[in-house]
Amino acid sequence: MSRIVRWDPFREMISVRNQMDQLVSDPFRKPSGRQENGDGNHIRLALDVSEDDNSYSVKASLPGIDPADLDISFSENTLTIQGETQAESVDEKAKWHLRERSFGKFVRRITLPATVNADDINADYEDGVLTLTLPKAEEVKPRIIAVRSTEDRAVAA
Repeated sequence: MSRIVRWDPFREMISVRNQMDQLVSDPFRKPSGRQENGDGNHIRLALDVSEDDNSYSVKASLPGIDPADLDISFSENTLTIQGETQAESVDEKAKWHLRERSFGKFVRRITLPATVNADDINADYEDGVLTLTLPKAEEVKPRIIAVRSTEDRAVAA
């Protein structure tokens, strides 16, 4: 059974824009998930970045990585996550049917659009997922302005 979906030109524009952003930001990205970075192949570290009124949240899947081997830094609104996954020893007699896991160095830098309170950044690592919480600086948090009515002003006087 087929389903009729209403055409939405904005959805298509967003899809095209996302593809163009990916093309422009990662022109040398290889389909295998590895990326050439001048000093050899690097693994592409996929991130989830979200935001609420108070902070940014950055999540990265890093199974098998010892958190002590991660180097996380924040400078000039740029977050840098880097580390290295170690290759397992390979049985030379084994007959491989599929081998897709990547090993090696990874570096990922993202610039956040608003000022972050760097002293209060938290990093948690649980079940192979790194979660960074980057609180926004007070000056960029939204401020709620209460609207007073004529009655409120009369009561206050």
